[in-house]
Amino acid sequence: MTVTDTDTSAELLARLRKAYATGRTRDAEWRIRQLRGIEKLADEREAEIAAALQEDLGRNAVEAWLGDLASTRAEAAYARKRVRRWMLPRPKPLSLNQFPALGWVQYEPMGVVLIIAPWNYPVYLTLGPLVAAVAAGNCAVIKPSELAPATSALLARLIPHYLDPEAVVVAEGDAELTQSLLAQGFDLALYTGGTEVGRKIMAAAAPQLTPVILELGGKSPVVVAEDADLEVTARRIAWVKLLNSGQSCIAPDYVLVERSVRDALVDKIVDTIALFRSEEPQPGMRVVNQRHFDRLEAYLESTTGRIVTGGRCDRDSLTVEPTVIVDPAPDDAVMTDEVFGPILPILTVDSVDAALDFVGARPKPLAAYVFSKSLSTQRKITQQISAGAVVINHVGMHVLAPQLPFGGVGASGMGAYHGRYGFEALSHRKAVLAKPFRPDPAMNYPPYTQAALKIMRRLF
Repeated sequence: MTVTDTDTSAELLARLRKAYATGRTRDAEWRIRQLRGIEKLADEREAEIAAALQEDLGRNAVEAWLGDLASTRAEAAYARKRVRRWMLPRPKPLSLNQFPALGWVQYEPMGVVLIIAPWNYPVYLTLGPLVAAVAAGNCAVIKPSELAPATSALLARLIPHYLDPEAVVVAEGDAELTQSLLAQGFDLALYTGGTEVGRKIMAAAAPQLTPVILELGGKSPVVVAEDADLEVTARRIAWVKLLNSGQSCIAPDYVLVERSVRDALVDKIVDTIALFRSEEPQPGMRVVNQRHFDRLEAYLESTTGRIVTGGRCDRDSLTVEPTVIVDPAPDDAVMTDEVFGPILPILTVDSVDAALDFVGARPKPLAAYVFSKSLSTQRKITQQISAGAVVINHVGMHVLAPQLPFGGVGASGMGAYHGRYGFEALSHRKAVLAKPFRPDPAMNYPPYTQAALKIMRRLF
């Protein structure tokens, strides 16, 4: 359905609250059916989804499967196999002053949640949060990005065939619709996207005291120590950097490499990019729209660094060549803004400590990557860099592990989901304390005697 004004946004939320009030979403079988429906959607509609992603983003079928479908299906299957266990109450030991008593944490759904999805992975970053929402027993409104219109329309058409249409609804529209929905007061909102829009989401949610999970971005650094396997390092950096034309929140944003191996690493990255692109019909990579094209072109025109490969843009096709810039100034726009495109700055540092100082002086990123054979170097970077996640000797792979939480810190976001972490993030952890009627010692009640107070002070 399409929601276009405040009245219909209010009616939509009222309808979902009515569905939630029936209690059916609390049942484990309902949750499992929804999760299985997400799996089936990914399996049965792969060709249609790939075509929509090609239309919106110029993404080929392999990257459509890898970036949006395989990850979505795996997340849903992981939750489906475990959700019954996740739902079980968790007994908690109590202190002596509570005896006799039992205490436990009971997970209950938040209610009706709002999922605001981005354009860069418009299936995975719509259905991935939905996995957490339905695993936790919530009703959900999904707001896909208007910047991926073909995928948005496809999801609006397909989701009612695979999930409960009275409990999960797609609402298509622009930023005005997002604000209208937030104004209604959902039980939780989960937004994936840029930091600036994240601030607006949080501000819009505040009047209704709607809790938010913000999955944002930032400049995710790569630190390459001199003892790294440079061939593997170059291959892994280039692979993830070029996925989806660099338009990934977890993409390596810039590289800090020790001086002794800088030239060798640059050469290997340049050669790897050439190899990866050798069978492509055109040198450039498609970006999502004119505004993002102009932004990337401006980075290339204004940089003080040395462009060692790429650097050309084609406005008619909205394509940017994979580009490596060596030693741009730290205050270049390409180093102060999140790149979000196929441009990779590589900066020289004199030591790993200098790299840590550089990263620590900037906003906390969504991810940080370290390439080194040294356990002490790995440990130092893992302990000293504050980031949503740290990956050792690879790039971006943590997002595919439902056993690990995925989320940011500081300007890169708040809250985390995936796997059990998603179930818990979209559930209310309700504390329950149960006591018998007897014993009921008189000393617990006024008037308090000195003897009673002496005993109570020892217990408490």
